[in-house]
Amino acid sequence: MKNLVNIAIIGLGQIGIYLYNELRSKKKEIEKKTGKKINIVAISAKNRNKKRKFQIQKNIFFKKPLQIFRDKKIDVLFECIGLSDGISKKIVETALKNKIHVITPNKALIAKHGDSLAKLAEKNNVNLEFEASVGGGIPVLRTIKDGLATNKISKVVGILNGTSNYILTEMEKTKKSFKEVLLKSQKLGLAEANPKFDLDGSDVLSKVKILSSLAFKKQISLKKCLKEGIENIDLKDIEMAKNLNLRIKLLGITEIINNSLFERVHTSLVPNDNYIANIDGAMNAVILKGVPVGESVLQGEGAGPGPTSSALMSDLLSILRGNIKYPFGIPNNKRHKIKTYNEDLYENSLYLRLEVNDKPGVLSDLTKILAKYKISIQRLIQIPDKKNKKATIVIITHKCLEKNSISCINNLNKNKNVLKNPVLIRLFA
Repeated sequence: MKNLVNIAIIGLGQIGIYLYNELRSKKKEIEKKTGKKINIVAISAKNRNKKRKFQIQKNIFFKKPLQIFRDKKIDVLFECIGLSDGISKKIVETALKNKIHVITPNKALIAKHGDSLAKLAEKNNVNLEFEASVGGGIPVLRTIKDGLATNKISKVVGILNGTSNYILTEMEKTKKSFKEVLLKSQKLGLAEANPKFDLDGSDVLSKVKILSSLAFKKQISLKKCLKEGIENIDLKDIEMAKNLNLRIKLLGITEIINNSLFERVHTSLVPNDNYIANIDGAMNAVILKGVPVGESVLQGEGAGPGPTSSALMSDLLSILRGNIKYPFGIPNNKRHKIKTYNEDLYENSLYLRLEVNDKPGVLSDLTKILAKYKISIQRLIQIPDKKNKKATIVIITHKCLEKNSISCINNLNKNKNVLKNPVLIRLFA
């Protein structure tokens, strides 16, 4: 690579702005560590005149990002828009075809199009780097690609969304409702104005798919899999978990079972003495299980422009040092498809919370429904509300098949004495 490296930044949201300031303030440090000088020659955003803490030079600003490729000589491009398709995909494809290194925190893009983009990068002998797409400032992808390259990884478990983890932690700590804590997290900038992807598990699922591909050296699976978020978690569940010496966490899990890939995202009840139960606030944590390394744990801040920018800068320094690498750690033609595990056959213990009419025969009806689907009760807790003639029933089950648990929930939901949609949380195993 030449001595002076021209850089373009596409997208000036929170991450793009933070990155721009980091690149400007750390120019000398970058040169000292890599022997390369950097020069920001192009920036693209929707509005040049939007209030920011810096002025954008007119000669480097482009409202239409694709124009950059015609007007500027670019060596490294940062894509910070964040869409899975459309302009984000077009920009990255164009850059790679033009032999430009690409760095992105865009997990949605990589999870959906990572295979085809990796093929393009490999064909044109440039890097496609996406360390910032998973785990914020935690170097989890580099750890898998480099540090654990000779290990056979069998399972990855992680708290991969700082927003959801913050909300669950704050509900437990403050005893405030989901809505109240969500509003607070939005004011703090931890949650977006529209936090849907953080709360419904979509954000975590994208990260799980990237982790799967890297950990198991396979193509990204585009098949649907189990995905649930935290929207239905109530203070009642938080308090009940505490009484049972458990904590509720939104987990992303991927593992190999019988040579098949099993990816899933859902809330889990984790014992207090488990390491991952004690990851609080906006922190992320990833547990990697492999041979011969055993169990490796990585932890750090997972939300916010600071940790994300840290990972982006790490990718940049790797490129500047001349490290041309396969995006997913091995040649693209060595990454094959993997069959998907049949989640119906997955066995797990369950936490069920039911709001019901408190009258004779109700409990008997409920236990009959559970028995119909071969779900046996390990523990039952009944909390009466005599004033309103209602009751909260919490059931901890023995292990049961996933397909039976879903069918059971659907049946319970139809029962006239069940007043609200039942809450199901899987026990972490």
